[in-house]
Amino acid sequence: MTLQLVLGLVAVAVSVVAWGVFVAGVLKQIKIIRLGQPDGTRFGPFVPRMKTMIVEFVAHTRMAKFRSVAPWHWMVMWGFLIGSAVLFEAYGEVFDPHFHWPVIGTWSVWLLLIELLGLGTVVGGVALAVIRQRNHPRRADRVSRFQGSDFKSAYFVEAVVIIEGIGILMVKAFKQSSGLESAPLWTSFVTQPLAQILPAAPIWVSVMALVKLLSGMIWLVVVGRNLTMGVAWHRFSAFFNIYFKREDDGGVALGALKPMMSGGKVLDLEEADPDKDVFGVGKVEDFSWKGWLDFSTCTECGRCQSQCPAWNTGKPLSPKLVITQLRDHAYAKAPYLLAGGSRDMAGDEVGLTEDKYEDYKKRLESIDVLAMAESERPLVGGPDELGVIDPEVLWSCTTCGACVEQCPVDIEHVDHIVDMRRYQVLIESNFPTELGGMFKNLENKGNPWGQNAKDRLAWTEGLDFEVPVFDGELGDAEYLFWVGCAGAFEDRAKKTTRAVAELLHTADVKYTVLGPEETCTGDPARRAGNEFLFQMLAQQNVEVLNSVFEDRPAGQRKIVVTCAHCFNTLANEYPSVGGTYEVVHHTQLLNKLVRERRLVPVAPVTEDVTYHDPCYLGRHNKVYEAPRELIGASGAKLREMPRHEERSMCCGAGGARMWMEERIGKRINLDRVDEALGTAPSKIATGCPFCRVMLTDGVTARQSDGQAGAHVEVVDVAQMLLESVRRGTEKKDTPTDEVPTGTPLPDEDKAKA
Repeated sequence: MTLQLVLGLVAVAVSVVAWGVFVAGVLKQIKIIRLGQPDGTRFGPFVPRMKTMIVEFVAHTRMAKFRSVAPWHWMVMWGFLIGSAVLFEAYGEVFDPHFHWPVIGTWSVWLLLIELLGLGTVVGGVALAVIRQRNHPRRADRVSRFQGSDFKSAYFVEAVVIIEGIGILMVKAFKQSSGLESAPLWTSFVTQPLAQILPAAPIWVSVMALVKLLSGMIWLVVVGRNLTMGVAWHRFSAFFNIYFKREDDGGVALGALKPMMSGGKVLDLEEADPDKDVFGVGKVEDFSWKGWLDFSTCTECGRCQSQCPAWNTGKPLSPKLVITQLRDHAYAKAPYLLAGGSRDMAGDEVGLTEDKYEDYKKRLESIDVLAMAESERPLVGGPDELGVIDPEVLWSCTTCGACVEQCPVDIEHVDHIVDMRRYQVLIESNFPTELGGMFKNLENKGNPWGQNAKDRLAWTEGLDFEVPVFDGELGDAEYLFWVGCAGAFEDRAKKTTRAVAELLHTADVKYTVLGPEETCTGDPARRAGNEFLFQMLAQQNVEVLNSVFEDRPAGQRKIVVTCAHCFNTLANEYPSVGGTYEVVHHTQLLNKLVRERRLVPVAPVTEDVTYHDPCYLGRHNKVYEAPRELIGASGAKLREMPRHEERSMCCGAGGARMWMEERIGKRINLDRVDEALGTAPSKIATGCPFCRVMLTDGVTARQSDGQAGAHVEVVDVAQMLLESVRRGTEKKDTPTDEVPTGTPLPDEDKAKA
């Protein structure tokens, strides 16, 4: 009895300290997260957000994207949630071995649940530790998704999980061996056989209960004192991060970019004041509170890293490390910010000044040296500047969205990266030199290539039918065919444009094109961070489009596009600037026409084809089936690449990377082409002109070094369908090694300027 009393008092004393440390940590973390900018868009509507949160954690829908991990994590998660009740039961058991929860404590169903929880927690914890070991960087280096993760913290959490599970099972087994609990075998299929070899010693129930409690209390103390231990904190913050995700319908933060915000409101660039408003993110405190919550929730699982095309081709960018570096910087700088510190764009102190705080000296003295030093670091800067995020990291991103798609706790990597780019472009004028020419071309010529608007109809030359051009009246046109800059000016993309036009003509679809009135949608400017230029182009286009559709009701303002980037911008981003249209990708429309028998493939394209999912058609907009159905309709045999659909590898052109040279690591397009060639295709099909350019350049490179046959060509899905519809009489596409790139290299650009 005395021993049990001692055990109980020890448990209580340790718990008071542990819970005190943990609660203090929770309060401090909330205070720190609130340092971020306000964002009122995250709170409602309640029902769909709550539904999303429940579905994601109960069914593990996001975690299940890695099926080898999901079941073990699911066991550990429920062991933690429901096992908390078993943990609190231990407070009674350390004083009295006979103790159990009133009413439910003797229910067979409860006893079975405890059995399953204990077993699942041990098995799940061991499995996760084994998975971490099998994927250790010492074995696979950069291929390991755990490269750069905090292994000590992860092993600590997994060790506590396993000890907790063993404690649950041992308490139950000693109760049975001591005759304190009698349960059917089906409720105790592990602990009952174990009880047969354990001594009848009630005191051991209290000892094991104490072990279970102490492991939990140690966990609380360690976590409470280490606020950046995301692998532990996500047990609590993940629920909130999922609830407050950007899309209230449960979708991931892809498609449209988060608008540029300041003070919790969308920034009106015409009325914005650089001295008061936040232009993108130039300091960590410029991120919204949701951004800070993202940083705090990262588990360092590395799923984003494993899917990142930049990381997988030797670039310095890892989405995981971007988030953890921002987290570490944010929490290190937090004491300075909490004391009221703030610096202007020149780096001068404007927060802790005598005119703002009478006790400003005392506040300054309260800030430790490390926090003060952290406050002087630039958010974006090279090693010499002690920058938090290296410029090479920032500009390596293709905004493909693979990181966002895979993140199990809904972190919004792309939005954060683009926000940092916005500040660098708009305020610092600090961006890769190649983008200067692209920005200038967009501003002066309305397209990234700097071509004349009068040449936007050059692709129609040689067609044996007249392409209708908008002349002020839509007439009976059902669709506006948005050709896009690439479709109008880039040699290979013109073939897609011509194929689509011919198919629409064959199907007797009434359409019209804008011709010289068309301007770039602004996608490359926005992804590069030039929000001002995007807004200018978008407003110009919306004004034109709204005048075109002036007499059409909302449901009949139809646009068909061949470019995945134009598709995404027109459909998802133009509504915010007053342009709401029904936008379809050409593969969707053509597939509809095939189903309606308005287009009838009559001569099968009997070739082996692999399909590359454009990021802005697939991941960003979930269009996967239409292109594949068209390939099937054309009679070709589809050979999927290992990375396809939502896990498709980027071609390397997104995020304005089309106009930036790759100087580090392997070229992304070559990596993707190598994967495509691994399926032994005669054709590589896609549904985006940017992808086609990048893949064609990659195939040409591989053909020149003998790693690809001369017969391999890159085509758009529409060309395959046209070949089949025209009974195979259409002349085949020009071999890739005879096609000019259509995208000048930076040096060539400078030579022409």
